[in-house]
Amino acid sequence: MADVPVVFKKSKTKTTQRSRVSTPEVVESAGEGGQTADVEDAESPSLLATKLKKKLKTREKPKSRLSFGAEEDGEGEVFQVKKSNLSRKIALGQHPASHVKPAAVGLPSPARSNTSVRYDAAYLNELKASTPSARPSIQQDGDLSYDADMSMIEDLPPQSHMSSVIDLSEPETAIPSLSAVRVAKEKRERLRALGAGAKDEDYISLSVSKRSDFSQGPHPESRLVREEDELGDADDEYAEYTSAQERIALGKKSKKVEAKKRREEMNEMIADAEEVDEETMEWEQEQLRRGGLRAAEALEKTPKPTYKAAPIPPITPIPTLGAAVARLITSLTALTTSHQQNTATLLSLGEEQLKLEAREKEMRDMIAKAEDKRSWFSAFREWVESVATFLDEKFPELEKLEDQQVSLLKERADMIAQRRRAEDEDDLSFFLGSFLQNAPIQEEVDDFGRVVPHTNSAASRRDRRDARNKRRLLRRAAGKAQSNEEEGYSTDSSLPPSDSADYQAAMAKLVRDGKGIMSDVQAEEFNDPLRGLGKWFGEWRTRFGDSYSGAWGGLGMVGAWEFWTRYEILGWSPLEDSRTLDSFSWYDALYQYSRPGRADDQDDDEEPELGPDGDLVSAMISTAVIPRLCRLLEQGALDPYSAARLRKLTDLAEQIKLSVGRSNLKFEMLLKSVFVVFQGAVDSTDSALTPYLALNQPRFDPEAIPARRRYLTRRYKLLRNLFQWRKYSGERFGLGQLAQRLVGNAMLPVADGGWEVGGEECMRKVAELMPTELLPVPLKVRLGI
Repeated sequence: MADVPVVFKKSKTKTTQRSRVSTPEVVESAGEGGQTADVEDAESPSLLATKLKKKLKTREKPKSRLSFGAEEDGEGEVFQVKKSNLSRKIALGQHPASHVKPAAVGLPSPARSNTSVRYDAAYLNELKASTPSARPSIQQDGDLSYDADMSMIEDLPPQSHMSSVIDLSEPETAIPSLSAVRVAKEKRERLRALGAGAKDEDYISLSVSKRSDFSQGPHPESRLVREEDELGDADDEYAEYTSAQERIALGKKSKKVEAKKRREEMNEMIADAEEVDEETMEWEQEQLRRGGLRAAEALEKTPKPTYKAAPIPPITPIPTLGAAVARLITSLTALTTSHQQNTATLLSLGEEQLKLEAREKEMRDMIAKAEDKRSWFSAFREWVESVATFLDEKFPELEKLEDQQVSLLKERADMIAQRRRAEDEDDLSFFLGSFLQNAPIQEEVDDFGRVVPHTNSAASRRDRRDARNKRRLLRRAAGKAQSNEEEGYSTDSSLPPSDSADYQAAMAKLVRDGKGIMSDVQAEEFNDPLRGLGKWFGEWRTRFGDSYSGAWGGLGMVGAWEFWTRYEILGWSPLEDSRTLDSFSWYDALYQYSRPGRADDQDDDEEPELGPDGDLVSAMISTAVIPRLCRLLEQGALDPYSAARLRKLTDLAEQIKLSVGRSNLKFEMLLKSVFVVFQGAVDSTDSALTPYLALNQPRFDPEAIPARRRYLTRRYKLLRNLFQWRKYSGERFGLGQLAQRLVGNAMLPVADGGWEVGGEECMRKVAELMPTELLPVPLKVRLGI
C-alpha cells in the first residue's frame, strides 16, 4: 500500500487547463554521474517539497544553449538572443518535447554543465537531424486535449515524499457519554411532542440559503436538474453581446431614432473595417512569413516610369475673312430666329399669365361671393325660422278674433233678416189673410213673469209697427231722411238702439283684443314688417337678384306679410267704415317696395316703374284681402236691401279691379259672393210669400192697402239694387234670371191683387227699371207692352 502513489481527483472537471509544473533540474558534476540517484534518495521529503515550491515561484528563464567563445573564455558572459512572442509560439510548436509526455516523473535527464557547452561533431549532427526542414502542421484543438488529472498524477512526487506535506490521517472519532446520549434523546422526545419535528429540518445544512428560497421547478421532488431550470443561464453575462438589452421601438418617433442609431453604428463599423494600419499589417505579414506559417510571396516591383515627351499638335491654318463673316452671319441669323421665337413664346406666356391671373381673380371673387352668399343665407334662414315661430304662435289668436267678427256680423244680419221677415209676414197677413191656429198656444213667460207675445199675434204686429214708426221719427229728427221718402226705404237695415249699442261695444272689444295680440312683442322688426320683412327681402333682391327672381321672393314676402295685413284689417267693416284699401299702412309699404327704382329727383306726378316682382299690392289683395271680404259679405256684411252699402261695395270692387284686373279669379270670387247674397234674399222672399199666396183669403182691412204698398216697395228696392250691381258686374252668374224670378214670382202676384190701389204704379216702375228682354211675359201682357 505504501508503494502505490496517492492520486487527488476532483468531483467536477474544469474547462481551463492548468499549467504544467516543471520538475527541478538535477545538477550533476562531471565526476559524480553515478551518485545522482543515491543523493536523491538520501534527501528527505521535506527538503524536496521546499525545493519544489521554490522552483515553482522562481521559474528562471532558460538560457540559450548557443555561446560563442565559452570554452576559451571560461566564465565569460553568455550572449542571449531575444525572441518575440510569435517566434516563441512557433518554437514551442516545433519542439518535440511539447507533443510527447514524459514516461515518469523521476527519469533522470542528461547531465549538462551550466557553465560550458561543447559543440562537437556528434552534437551538431544530432542537432541538425532534430531540426525540421519543412513547416510543421498545425494541430487542431481536439488533438491537443490536456488531461489535468494525469498531469497532476505525473507531476506529483512519490507518496513517501508527499506524506510530510499533506496529512492523510483521519481524525479519531469521539464516543459520546451516556449522559450526552440521554440528553439528546430527551430533546428529541420533547421536540416530537411539541410537533416541531415535522417543521424543522433534522440536519444542519451546509447551504447558506434554504431550498425553499429558490424555484423548485416543475418537479421539485426530483433531484435531476434540467438545463433550463438552472438559475443564471449566462444570458445576463453575455447580454452585452446579444439583443437582451435592446429595447423594441413602438412609436413612430422612437423607430426613426432607433433606425438612425443603427445606421450610425453600421457606418462606424464600416469605417473601422476600412481603416488599415499599413505598418501593423506589414509587421504581421513579415512575422507570419518568418515563422513559416505563410509562404513567401514574390513582391512585384513597381515598374519605373519612363519619360515620354508631350505630342506636338498639328499646324492649324489661319481662317479667311469670308468664311468667318459667313459663319458669323449664320450664327447671327440663328440667334435672331431663336430670339424671335423666344420673344413670341414670352409674349404668349405673358398673355396666358394675364388670363390666368384674371381667371384666378375671378375665381377668388366667385369664392368670396359664394362665401358671402352662404353666410348671408344662413343668417336669413335663422331669421325666417324665427318669423315662422312667431307666426305659429300669433296666427291662431288672429284667426280666433276674425271668427268672432264674423259671428257678430252674422248675428246682426240674422236679427235684421228676422225682423224684415216678420214685417213682411205682417203686411201679407193684412191683404192675403192670416193662418188659423188649430190648437191653443200656451203663453210663454219670461224671467220676470211677463207674457212673451207670439210672432203672428196682433200684439206682436202692433209692437213691431210702433217700433218702425219710432225709427222713422228718429231718422227724420236727425235730418238723415228725405222729405218725400216712402215708407220701407230707410229703416229696414237698422237695429234698435239697445241692440246697436251692444253691437258697437262688441266690436270695440274685438279691436282691443286685437291690439293685445302684439302687446308682448318688443322687437321692432316684428312690430313693423317694413323694418323686418322689407329689410331682409329687399337686401336679398339687391344682392342676389337672380336667386331672388328664381325663388319668387316677392310672393314669399307677401305670404309672410299676410299676418300683418290681416291683423291691420281686423274689425274693419268695408261697407260701413269710411277707410279704403289705400289708407292702410301695408298698402303703402308694399307699394313702395314694389317700386325700388324711384329716384329722389323724379317728379311726384310720374308713376314710378315697377320692380322685378311686379305689383305686390295686387298680390296681397288677391291673397289676403279678397278671401276675407268674401267671407264677410256672405256672413252678413252686405245687406241687399241697403243702397248705401251697395254703393260702397261698388267703389271697393272698382278699386280691387284696378289692382288685380277684371279677369282675375279672386275678383270673380268677390262677384260670386255678392250674387250669393242677392240669391239668398230672393229665396227668402219666395219662401215667405208662397204660403200666403196659397192661402189667399183677403179681408177688408184699412191697413191692407199701405201694407201692400210697403211690401212692393221693399221688393222694388231689392230689384233696384240688383240691377245696379248688374250694371257694374255685367250679366254674370244669372243676375238677369234672378231679377225675372223676383218680379214674376214675388211682385206681380201681389200687384195683381191691388192693381188699382198701387199695384199698377209699382209695376210700371219695374218696367222702366228692367230691360225689355228681361220683362216677364205676363207683365208685358198686363202692361200692354
